[in-house]
Amino acid sequence: MMKILNFGSLNLDYVYGVDHMVRPGETLAASAMEVFCGGKGLNQSIALARAGAEVYHAGLIGEEGEVLREAVARSGADTSCIKTIAGKSGHTIIQVDKDGQNCILLYGGANRSVTKAFVDQVLSNFEKDDILLLQNEINELPYIIDRAYEKGMKIILNPSPYDQNLDSCDFHKISMFLLNEIEGEQITGVSDPEEILRRLKERFTGLKVVLTLGSQGAVYQDQEQCCRQGIYHVEAVDTTGAGDTFTGYFIASMIRGEEPQKCLALAAKASAIAVSRAGAAPSIPEREEVLKIKLTEKKEI
Repeated sequence: MMKILNFGSLNLDYVYGVDHMVRPGETLAASAMEVFCGGKGLNQSIALARAGAEVYHAGLIGEEGEVLREAVARSGADTSCIKTIAGKSGHTIIQVDKDGQNCILLYGGANRSVTKAFVDQVLSNFEKDDILLLQNEINELPYIIDRAYEKGMKIILNPSPYDQNLDSCDFHKISMFLLNEIEGEQITGVSDPEEILRRLKERFTGLKVVLTLGSQGAVYQDQEQCCRQGIYHVEAVDTTGAGDTFTGYFIASMIRGEEPQKCLALAAKASAIAVSRAGAAPSIPEREEVLKIKLTEKKEI
C-alpha cells in the first residue's frame, strides 16, 4: 500500500496576542502568551492524520522536544522516523493581532541539522510510488528530492517559506506544488494568478498545482483540467496553520481518489474551521467534524 512520508519541521510555537504587529523600535505589551506544538511539517502531518491518511513523519527534535513527538503520535501519525539530537528544537515567535492576522519569526534549531546519512536512513523505509511531502523549514532539501526521485517516489512540495535554498532544488522532479500566490510569484516572476498557473504549466510538464489565493479561494490545475474553490465564512481568530490544514486535507482527499474539486472543497472547509480557533496544531479539525459541520461558502473567483 502507498505510504505518505512527510519529511519536515517540528517547532515549539510561542504565540503572543497583540493589538498590532510590533513596529521597528517599538516596545509593545502582549495581552496573552501561549505555547503550542507547530512547524509546517508537524502541522501538515497532524492535518493528514486527522483527515484520515496514513502518514509517517520524519524530522529532528532537540532535547526539550519530546512534546513534539508526542503531539504527532497523538494525531495517529507514525513517529518512528523522528530522531532526538543534542541542542534546541526549532521554534517560532508568533504575533497574533486583534484581527487574527499573524507575523512569525522562525528559528531553525534541530530542523536545520538534517544530514545526508539521516535522509538515506529515512528513505530506506519507502519505495516507488510512495508519496513524499516537503516544506522549506529543514535543510538538505535538494538531496532529499534527488534521492526520493531516484527511488520513484511522488514528490509534493509546499515551497514555504520561500528563500534562496530552494534555488538549488530541481523543480522538474516535483509532482505537485501546493503554494500561495506570493510563492507562485517568487517561482515564476509574475503576480497575476492566471499567469502564474500558465507559466507553471508551460515550464513543468505533468506538474499538478494547487494555488491558494487567500480570500479569493484556491485553484487546482493539471495538464487536463482547472477547477476553483471559494472560501467559507468564519470569524477569524488565528490564521496560523490554516495553510497547513488545507495542505493536509487536500492530499488526504487526493490519496483517497477523490476528484480535485471535492479535494479543494474539503480542504477549504477544514482550513476555515482552523482559522476560527487559536493555535496551529490544536486548531486542526478531525475529518468527521469537517464532514458534518455546515458552513456558508463565499465564492469570489
